[in-house]
Amino acid sequence: MSDTAPDDISLTVSGRAPERSGRLLLIACGALAREILALRHANGWHHLDLACLPAILHNTPDAIPDAVEAAVHRHRDAYERIFVVYADCGTGGRLAARCDALGVEMVPGPHCYAFFDGLSAFDTRDEMTAFYLTDFLARQFEAFVIEPLGLDRHPELRDMYFGHYDRVIYLAQTADATLTERARACADRLGLRFERRFTGYGDLATTLDRWAEA
Repeated sequence: MSDTAPDDISLTVSGRAPERSGRLLLIACGALAREILALRHANGWHHLDLACLPAILHNTPDAIPDAVEAAVHRHRDAYERIFVVYADCGTGGRLAARCDALGVEMVPGPHCYAFFDGLSAFDTRDEMTAFYLTDFLARQFEAFVIEPLGLDRHPELRDMYFGHYDRVIYLAQTADATLTERARACADRLGLRFERRFTGYGDLATTLDRWAEA
């Protein structure tokens, strides 16, 4: 059983196939693979297997419920239980409804920014003008932000997309100085103030800990 994640490009466009080991399966967003595998390794959760859907699905959130449902059906017979490591992620409640119908539990909250920060803390913050980055998004900023929005070809569109933001908040899962500088460079590219908030794994860790006991 390998606790090493595929490279970010593979996680973005292809995801990660399960290893067909363990009795519980996590179906997750590819953007969370490194964090989940790190937690599995640190806690000795060898009974947890991981399948990841392509992280780029976040750019078309309407496709997420169907992709999750297909993955549940594809893997259900091979595991005792399946859990979904997505929050709502822009699906407008459709993913939660689909998971309820499938009888699988998903991570609570609106998106990964909230559960990394901690749902209770995130709900109390007034950060409507903040653009968030995680470790994964700091590494994949070009693929998830610049290229899809066409800012590499038309930088003049920056004000249309980001004119109402006043800062980039980097929610850091790891203490990585190089990654912090990459996140700072992302803020500079958008012309926004930079803040870093170390979150670790937040509510993702507590949720996986509870599921690991299932």
